[in-house]
Amino acid sequence: MTSWKAFTQQAPELAAFGEARFRSGVAYLGTLREDGNGGPGPRVHPVTPIIGEQLFLFMEPTSPKGKDLQRDPRYTLHCSVEDSSGGSGEFYVRGRATLTDDPDIREQAIHASSYVPADRYIQFTLTIEFAFMNIYVDGKPTPQRWQSE
Repeated sequence: MTSWKAFTQQAPELAAFGEARFRSGVAYLGTLREDGNGGPGPRVHPVTPIIGEQLFLFMEPTSPKGKDLQRDPRYTLHCSVEDSSGGSGEFYVRGRATLTDDPDIREQAIHASSYVPADRYIQFTLTIEFAFMNIYVDGKPTPQRWQSE
């Protein structure tokens, strides 16, 4: 399982692009919900990713996305895209989320955050297992991928 810091060391260009895209606005978190028939179904949620040495998310303790991640830690996180032609490019990562209540890790996330998370918010740390970016040059896609070992 790879931290954001380790991802940055292993794929600096991809990580820099991803950080810029995640800091540009809302991102979309994909989780797996229980579908009532014994299997997971997809769900997408707007979130504000926080990037420090780790990739973090804060959320309400009653949030469906938090319940999803506690039941099944697999996630995907995709930046918003500016327009139908790809705008400034797209970026997403996938990995596993871990609920944490460690005060030192919470302080790291608060320090890196662009907003002040409420005390009641729960916190997840997300590992990076796969990353993808795509920008369009002269109308042609130029994708790049990275995967942890």
